[in-house]
Amino acid sequence: MTTIPDAAETVNAEPGVTHHAYPASAMAGDYLRAAAGLVPTGILLSSVPLATVSGVVLASLAAIFALFAARTVLRHRCLIEMSETELRASGLWPRSIAWTALDRFKLGYYSTRRDRRAGWMQLELGVRGTRLRLDSRIGGFDAVVRRAASTAFARGLELSPTTLANLQALGIRAHDAGSWR
Repeated sequence: MTTIPDAAETVNAEPGVTHHAYPASAMAGDYLRAAAGLVPTGILLSSVPLATVSGVVLASLAAIFALFAARTVLRHRCLIEMSETELRASGLWPRSIAWTALDRFKLGYYSTRRDRRAGWMQLELGVRGTRLRLDSRIGGFDAVVRRAASTAFARGLELSPTTLANLQALGIRAHDAGSWR
């Protein structure tokens, strides 16, 4: 497996192929949130005698935080490879999106503040039943969005007004999305 540095994208020896990964610095907050929920609930469950209802509630919360931790680990270990022909994700559930078959393109923005000055973007691509979601913390996110948008425009996919506005926020318009590098 290729080692990805804690930075944006890397270029493979194969021409036109880039690798993208979530850097540890981008995932640190998710690891801390998972630990902040899992550790206290785990300590309470293992050290304090609880009534049935309280035990079920705490066990449910611990399970939610454990799932979030597992999802964070899986995302952090996922490697995305983008080539001229496809976008491929490795990991526990490997998936591949062939550019020639792309039938879903959605770019969402999720704000963490009312003034919408802080937040993240999420790209969702699909081919038939296969879906691949990437968020803007991944290295080289703009390059992946630009390539996917170029394909979506070329294939004539109908994009929502929200997706078009988010593309414009990244500086990508239909007439200049053709250049993805």
